[in-house]
Amino acid sequence: MDLIGFNKLNQQIFVAALMLLTLFGCAAGNCRSQKPPSELNQNAVALQVNVMDRVKVFKYNGSLQCGQGKAIAIIEMQKELKEIVVYSSAEKNDGMMRIQVCGSPTGDANVYEIDRKDLEKAKSFGFKEWSFE
Repeated sequence: MDLIGFNKLNQQIFVAALMLLTLFGCAAGNCRSQKPPSELNQNAVALQVNVMDRVKVFKYNGSLQCGQGKAIAIIEMQKELKEIVVYSSAEKNDGMMRIQVCGSPTGDANVYEIDRKDLEKAKSFGFKEWSFE
């Protein structure tokens, strides 16, 4: 028994494996082709500015408690935004308390993320700014 309970053959195999991992660990190029930190920071700032220039708008989908009412699908309602670019969409509940009575609104809404510059145009189509999160 030699070093840490390894015999001579096991030591040689261990050293060879370690050398192979060292030599080929970055063979795919991922760790050699990293962008400089300044370039990464510029990309992050640009992405953050783009996201800050966006706003969420919504319309209630028409669903009513006890399965009454017919909810408008998110894809169908998105057509009402016409030429406005939609970055993301989701079905969300506004989280407001409601009376528990069949036929009353559920609070479920279709929410769309758009450019802030298109907010007034979306409002003219009957959408409102989402502020429930």
